[in-house]
Amino acid sequence: MDRKWTYLMFVAGGLLLAYLLTRSGLWAWDYLATSDFAGDYVGKPNEMLIDALALGVAGLATLAALRNERLVELANEVTAELRKVTWPTREETIAATIVVIVTVIVASIFLGLFDLLWSWVARLIYG
Repeated sequence: MDRKWTYLMFVAGGLLLAYLLTRSGLWAWDYLATSDFAGDYVGKPNEMLIDALALGVAGLATLAALRNERLVELANEVTAELRKVTWPTREETIAATIVVIVTVIVASIFLGLFDLLWSWVARLIYG
């Protein structure tokens, strides 16, 4: 079986994790550097260090996930199932979108009328 999509999925997950760790590290540095218990402001973080740490942790997590045979097999099964999916055509997507929009409009009108009636009854009772 072709595993390129499985590996691509793991790489994308690793890159996403690296991005999230970088952003979290910068946020944590800024939060800790400006909070009361830190004393004085300690300055800007070393972004290169935070990026390197985030990439290292994400790389190790990705390698650990790739070494987990059960996880790789599960990912292979997911990609195999996704190959079986029949995606809707453009016309089917447009028709379904129109149905959703009309349903939302009808439900909004119904709820708006009910709200109007309820507020009128409430004014009669309490007003």
